[in-house]
Amino acid sequence: MEVVVLLFVVGAVILVPLLVLGALLKLAAAVIVLPFKIIGVLFKGVLGILGGLLGLVLGGLGLLLGLLVLVGVFVILPLAPLLLLGLIVWVALKAAAPAPRAA
Repeated sequence: MEVVVLLFVVGAVILVPLLVLGALLKLAAAVIVLPFKIIGVLFKGVLGILGGLLGLVLGGLGLLLGLLVLVGVFVILPLAPLLLLGLIVWVALKAAAPAPRAA
């Protein structure tokens, strides 16, 4: 029994410094990587805000384009025959008018 206890003590004397060394290495690695993680979080936040604003702007432009198409379909398209007739009359009047002379 004493041999087993002696083995545990010797094992503890060998393992405890190794465990402390491993914890210190992990802590040093975390301290080295921490600024990069902070910069990454800041970039992610800034890019997220910019992406959200860009999404709002593009959504507004899409809504405006949709409204223009809606106006075109429901207002201009029914008036197209009258606009075409007006264009024909305007071209006929321009053709019948005398051309201005150069001085």
